Amino acid sequence: MMRYALVGFAVVLLTPAPGAAQDGDSCTVLCAPELKIEPTISFENLGSRARVEADGVVEETERETVFELLFAVGVPTQIPRVGLTFEAGWAAFSDDNLVGLELELNLHLIESDQTGGWLSSHFDIVDKFSPAERPDATSAYTHKLNFELDTALRPFNSLPEGRWLRNLETEVSIDYVATGIPKAGDDFGDVLYLDDESPWSLSLVLVLPLAPLNP
Repeated sequence: MMRYALVGFAVVLLTPAPGAAQDGDSCTVLCAPELKIEPTISFENLGSRARVEADGVVEETERETVFELLFAVGVPTQIPRVGLTFEAGWAAFSDDNLVGLELELNLHLIESDQTGGWLSSHFDIVDKFSPAERPDATSAYTHKLNFELDTALRPFNSLPEGRWLRNLETEVSIDYVATGIPKAGDDFGDVLYLDDESPWSLSLVLVLPLAPLNP
């Protein structure tokens, strides 16, 4: 299943939008996609940390800092304040660095046009397909429901139009994973969870546009 998901993601990357070869501003429902690379630092297990029991000793789980490299395909739509995003990413410097996939429905709360191009914010409903984290999982990968609140700033927005650096963004993302993470009573053999794992994380993202270079 993972192989087919990766093939599908590659098709999205390589297939132009229906109107891409025509007028850049013309589209029906889905508009020309935008490809971005997003180096990301995530601070996971925020909020109340779960207690776990290992070898008869009870302790709290640790907060984690993870560096991820994400490739994102953003698909604007003709529906006001609605977009789609497809992402593939992995923890570049971790031994557990299997690829994860995301399909996002983006609901724009503040659009860049409202702030002169400086600031934007959107709420995302995410279907996350990543390595299983529950002991009763029947496959290596599982779907997880995730909610995100992303706020992006363009620090070089004052540069003239046409400059690549003008479209660089710095982003803060607050994430809540609603399903698919360890719960109280989950027994992994050597570790027993006494509380639900924290669903909260905070990410700092650098968004680098790859195509088109001047969206």
